Amino acid sequence: MNGFFEISKLSLIFLCFLVFVAGFVDASAGGGGLISLPAYFFTGMPAHLALGCNKFSGFCGGVFSVMKFWRGGAVRLRAALVAAAGSFIGSVGGSMTALVLPEHVIKTMVLTILPCAAAIILLKREMGDEDRSRSLGRGKADALSLAIGLLIGFYDGIFGPGTGTFAIMAFSALMGFDLRTASGNAKILNLASNAASAITFAAAGNILYGIALPAALCGIAGNFAGAHMALTKGSKFIRPMMLCVLALLMLKILWDLLS
Repeated sequence: MNGFFEISKLSLIFLCFLVFVAGFVDASAGGGGLISLPAYFFTGMPAHLALGCNKFSGFCGGVFSVMKFWRGGAVRLRAALVAAAGSFIGSVGGSMTALVLPEHVIKTMVLTILPCAAAIILLKREMGDEDRSRSLGRGKADALSLAIGLLIGFYDGIFGPGTGTFAIMAFSALMGFDLRTASGNAKILNLASNAASAITFAAAGNILYGIALPAALCGIAGNFAGAHMALTKGSKFIRPMMLCVLALLMLKILWDLLS
């Protein structure tokens, strides 16, 4: 059971604002958890409650983000669903790997990936400008979607932060989706893993709905705003947002390692 925990009205307002910002970032470029999870920790709540509330608000915002991208015609459902299935399997493998690897080894591995990811975004400026995915045959598209799901799911299980950003990059770089559609596909992939986590935390009584519900409403608003910007501005907006997320992730890992 979650026990008893309260925060002040001022802390709740600050939390809701940061969850709104996280939703905006997550819907447009992924990586919103880099903002929302520390915001929950800032309130002083225990880790298991912070994780549960964060997954709940992230799932709620993700539902409406998917709806926005779907209505905007920026989701390729077959590819997204195949990737989501692969992500579930990959996440199990990643979680099992995380249990046997020291945390500093995992973070050092991720630090080597981040500069490479940033370099791809900077050097391949044409990536995601146009949708080239339709040139893929169905068999190859399914195989690549499954591989992306397994790879991103493994990363999510072993570490997690920035999963949405890496999913967008994978859909665009490997399958040729424009960044708008890559973002929509990534939302469905993320939604599957968030749903499983939210259900798990809810069953264990680790969601404080008095805090999570108002935060979720703000997250929904942020997701709507971020998805709108991604859909209307396209790659010109999404690409710099992805770079910001990668930079934020690198700073967070460096801070954790130095601390």
